[in-house]
Amino acid sequence: MLQADIIEQCKKNNRKAQMQLYNQYCQGMYIVAKRFVKDSAEAEDVVQEAFINAFTRLHQYHAEVTFGAWLKRIVVNKSLDFLKARKQELVELNEVHLKVVETEKDSKWLVDDAITVNDVKLAIAKLPDKYQYVVMLYLIEGYDHEEISEILGISNVSSRTQLSRGKRKLQELLKVKKNGSRY
Repeated sequence: MLQADIIEQCKKNNRKAQMQLYNQYCQGMYIVAKRFVKDSAEAEDVVQEAFINAFTRLHQYHAEVTFGAWLKRIVVNKSLDFLKARKQELVELNEVHLKVVETEKDSKWLVDDAITVNDVKLAIAKLPDKYQYVVMLYLIEGYDHEEISEILGISNVSSRTQLSRGKRKLQELLKVKKNGSRY
């Protein structure tokens, strides 16, 4: 059965089709939620709520983007809602998902070779929430500023500003002192 057919069956409340769609996307959406929340069980809860939300709002999905991208946005929003409600820190990043940060001034944002992925994870966790969320959405999830502004309910300019400030704070946190230890 084609994905479009499965989605149409889900819109008709076909439980078998819903289970098929759930099985197809469950693991990937769990990984997304796990990046934002600390606990495995909490990430599972976020994913469950996201799927419930997606199935109840499936009539709003019109295939302007892939179903996976549409669902991912719901998972990210549910994760952020969960964090706001619980005031929890963002979870560790997966090394695979870190990428070089592009800035307006430099073509690439590079860090000292002595800095480890764990150092980057710890530095991101120390950022204030408003910078942390934008940095995570931009660097890890790959959203652009327009999408980030929609997700967080901020202006496009605020997204750019918070990303710029977040990157600057990350660079400060990752600077190596003269004696070799980090701040």
